[in-house]
Amino acid sequence: MEVATQFAPPASSESVSVRPLRIALVTETFLPKIDGIVTRLCHTIRSLRDFGHQILIIAPQGVDRYEGARVHGVPGFAFPLYPELRLSIPRPSITRALQQFQPDLLHAVNPAVLGVSAFFYSSSHRVPLVVSYHTHLPRYLAYYRLGMLEGAMWRTMCAAYNRADLILATSAVMQHELEDHGIRRVHLWRRGVDTEMFHPARASLEMRSRLTSGHPEDKLLLYIGRLSVEKEIERCREILAALPGVRLALVGDGPHREKLERHFAGTPTFFAGFLRDEELASAYASGDAFILPSRTETLGLVLMEAMAAGCPVVAPRAGGVSDVIHDGVTGCLYDPDRPGDAVEAIRQLLFDADHHARMSRAARRDAEQWSWSAATRQLDHYYQDVMDREQRLPAQIAEQRRAGAPETALCEKLAISRQTFRRHTAR
Repeated sequence: MEVATQFAPPASSESVSVRPLRIALVTETFLPKIDGIVTRLCHTIRSLRDFGHQILIIAPQGVDRYEGARVHGVPGFAFPLYPELRLSIPRPSITRALQQFQPDLLHAVNPAVLGVSAFFYSSSHRVPLVVSYHTHLPRYLAYYRLGMLEGAMWRTMCAAYNRADLILATSAVMQHELEDHGIRRVHLWRRGVDTEMFHPARASLEMRSRLTSGHPEDKLLLYIGRLSVEKEIERCREILAALPGVRLALVGDGPHREKLERHFAGTPTFFAGFLRDEELASAYASGDAFILPSRTETLGLVLMEAMAAGCPVVAPRAGGVSDVIHDGVTGCLYDPDRPGDAVEAIRQLLFDADHHARMSRAARRDAEQWSWSAATRQLDHYYQDVMDREQRLPAQIAEQRRAGAPETALCEKLAISRQTFRRHTAR
């Protein structure tokens, strides 16, 4: 069996970690910023520590510790196209922090700028590297009038990611897309959702009145997430025009808010701003349907949270959302090039009470399968396989070299990068 096929989900989600590891997570975004990546990271860190691992977090400055793990904060600056996002540049203090921590394994989360430090440290200190892909950055470029750079970004990502020991995608669609662009050793990291926090029982007439601007009797269409150009929220206006009696609530904030406020002026749209914790859970449960117009989602954690809250979801058949939604059962997928399809899906969902009730129950049942603990058990299994593979490689390389195979053939046969090969042959 080739090394590349030896990464597999654990036989049981209740299996225990083979051995505790010292894991350094290098992430471009972390608390106090809240988004899908940070939410996944927070649950993952909590579970990894419960499994007995020691964690160091390298992230933009913000918090000093999380769940007992030290956070090495790196100074940064606001990204001009998205001021809420802070970019941190690799610097020598990161190397010092990693040397002090002595990680067994590095995990670069959505590496773009700060994440370069993980690749550098992995190469220079011979530490295994796992990369996880959460944001569809190449596709974002077109929304910021930089579409001509998409090909160059894919080539850069391919060259960088193929230096890692394992790549994790958060949906099968994204896994296949990464592979189609030449990225190797890609595996699926299963999704998770907090089904205790997000629950239909958190529905509130007070929250519904707030989100409908005092008209709780109207139908409530809900969007929760970043207010940014790539989310294509403008598309919701034609839904409101076609469906009288439907109101839209936009929960969240972002660089596109002012333009959206102008775009939706005169429509029954409420801008709620950021909501957190119980208020956020209540907002999900108080909506009649959840819409995510974006065609660039790698997964869409908000969809999982809406489903857990019993709020049926409507989204375009694009990106990773088809991994989440069972069309016609737990939600509705529509053709993004046919706006009328979205209108018809929402019309049926909101104005057919029996259909809505069936879909709401099915969405909740589906969400109950996806615990964060099980998702992190799978991640822990991947970590352990990477460490086992690291220990086996020297013997495999020596055996193949005795057979006279050249370096390129060895790398292909063992499914390793040249960086990994040279790391071991240099020992």
